[in-house]
Amino acid sequence: MAKHETPLLDQLESGPWPSFVTDLKRQAEKKPECWDILGQLELSYKDRITHWKHGGIVGVFGYGGGIVGRYSDVPKQFPGVEHFHTVRVAQPASKYYSTKHLRQMMDLWEKHGSGMTNFHGSTGDIILLGTRTEHLEPLFWDLTHDMGQDLGGSGSNLRTPANCLGQSRCEWSCYDTEECCHQLTMRYQDEIHRPAFPYKFKFKFSGCPNDCVAAIARSDVAVIGTWRDNIRIDQAAVKEYIAGNYPSNAGAHSGRDWGKFDIEKEVVALCPTQCMWMEGGELKIDDKECTRCMHCINVMPRALRPGVDTGATVCVGAKAPILDGAQFATMILPFIKVSADDEFAELTEFIEKIWDWWMEVGKNRERVGETMQRVGLPTFLSVMGIEPIPQHVKEPRSNPYVFWRDEEVPGGFERNVEEFRARHAA
Repeated sequence: MAKHETPLLDQLESGPWPSFVTDLKRQAEKKPECWDILGQLELSYKDRITHWKHGGIVGVFGYGGGIVGRYSDVPKQFPGVEHFHTVRVAQPASKYYSTKHLRQMMDLWEKHGSGMTNFHGSTGDIILLGTRTEHLEPLFWDLTHDMGQDLGGSGSNLRTPANCLGQSRCEWSCYDTEECCHQLTMRYQDEIHRPAFPYKFKFKFSGCPNDCVAAIARSDVAVIGTWRDNIRIDQAAVKEYIAGNYPSNAGAHSGRDWGKFDIEKEVVALCPTQCMWMEGGELKIDDKECTRCMHCINVMPRALRPGVDTGATVCVGAKAPILDGAQFATMILPFIKVSADDEFAELTEFIEKIWDWWMEVGKNRERVGETMQRVGLPTFLSVMGIEPIPQHVKEPRSNPYVFWRDEEVPGGFERNVEEFRARHAA
């Protein structure tokens, strides 16, 4: 394939950071179709529209998800990208790889595709960018038989679950995110590969409230580690921080003169619920007011640790802006135990209950959070069999009316109208 003039793209190579344009030019020496990627993108910059056309379903036999069909709307001008399908590959829990496995993956993609990758997409999948339809089945065979990896989710199905490093690396993790993610991925293979939902559905697993996979912002079910007893305090270590013998924030802010550590200014005053104070040289915490924001633990990790009665908070309904704009997840279950001992039974029962309801009442291309928003949180809690608690409230009630369900009113709402009018005659 011929090279294309790309003056607009070339400008992107002039900045201080590595450029995807440079990478594509280098890859095009081995895979000439990458020249057509550059040419089509240059044309899109000029025309200010995308030249990937909509429509066109493509996949591998038996799977409805995992392959994202991509076709050029100017195939004669750029034949190398006439077909340029994206393959989503399920990543291992926490994205742990051996170099041998990565090399095998890259060799496979050089054989069947463009060699372009995205490690990782926002959801977490390994994204393999650009192959033709006739290569999909051979690629799928090699991927599953030679590498023991499967396709991830795409379309209106369960997207590939993702998790943080959890207890494999992090001392703050309140449950085993890797085991949870792995077991639920195995359990829901059918939901991942055969779209049957109103729209996409994601669950993500964070081991502590730092939420390193941003589950609360971008997953339909966010399982975020927490504890329900008291923060553990090492008062001797607190004194070491105050004395300046331990660097705050585990040394993350080193390299600049931030001045002497001030526990009142940097920890106590920044507590969102003001539940901390110094008394007699010791740090005190009113744990019943703690919202688990993790700030104090992050600043003084050698002095403070999560409690020992650990589990997870489950939030539901986050999404990016599709129909009604971006929204965070709503806290639904303040605390559940998350354990492999019972195969995560309480969590899976909760998830499947959401699916049963959402698949019944959800509209096309409506995320579960939008369905909740449309029908109202009280209805969702009722369907889920959850008693409302103050933490479910987004803001104080502004509507002056209280609405009661018929079964909540002694005798019901039914009244004799004639009797009422007789008693209230003008």
